[in-house]
Amino acid sequence: MNFSLSGSEGAVIVTGAGSGLGAASARKLASLGASVVAVDVDGASAQKTVDSLATKSIAVEADISNPEGVSHYMATAVDSFGTVVGYHLNAGIIGSFDPLPLVRVEDFDRVMAVNVRGTFLGLQAAFRQFEAQRTAGSIVITASIASLRGSHDVIAYQTSKHATLGLIRSAAMYGGPVGIRTNGVAPGLVPTELHTAAADLPGGGSDIFERGATVPMRRTGKPSEVAEAVSFLLSDAASYINGDVISVDGGSAFVNSVRPSGGAGKWDPSEADAYVRTAMGGDS
Repeated sequence: MNFSLSGSEGAVIVTGAGSGLGAASARKLASLGASVVAVDVDGASAQKTVDSLATKSIAVEADISNPEGVSHYMATAVDSFGTVVGYHLNAGIIGSFDPLPLVRVEDFDRVMAVNVRGTFLGLQAAFRQFEAQRTAGSIVITASIASLRGSHDVIAYQTSKHATLGLIRSAAMYGGPVGIRTNGVAPGLVPTELHTAAADLPGGGSDIFERGATVPMRRTGKPSEVAEAVSFLLSDAASYINGDVISVDGGSAFVNSVRPSGGAGKWDPSEADAYVRTAMGGDS
């Protein structure tokens, strides 16, 4: 199918498009025919993503955590394509893994600046542009399993992703009456460059595949699987979905971690493994 959003021609802005989920989202949207404005603080990475796209798309280097950066990517998008029909506000950083008493204020503030203020500024710019165009449209924000559950590490990230839920729901209430939908995706364990930055830390990249074995689907996810959900929510196929957050986590969000059958590696997967082998024609 071709990407369709309110019968309009225009671009889709993807922030954090230089790698990971943003790059996957840009590729998926372009495969459906959308022109993409790939935004990243690393302009070279954004350009690398654009070079892989089949549609007329552009890369913009911008820091989404400040108003000047957001104004820059928005003005560039409008100058290049005239209208913007959709937004994937995806850019984010993970921050410190230090325990709560040791998290530095400047580290906390930086995560909040990118993950919360950057999303807030992106929403403001999106609504202002939709009003200027006098069009409806769609916005998807990258939340996280951390938006829905708690842990005592990555404190700033946890906090920022809980705040993201408030932004999604407030934006959905504001935009709904005029046909502007805002939804979110909540990825679970999906290895990206975000985890590579903490490759040697438990809870970062070092044990992500081990932790993935505790997911009901017994594996980690792929950026392309998150991109499928993003493209669906942005498109007219999701025309009556607003203010929702779709978990793309293999079922992790509903696991009852205090039960032996569902808790953080305490369950015995041998029975499920035997079933899978039998179902696929192998030895049980």
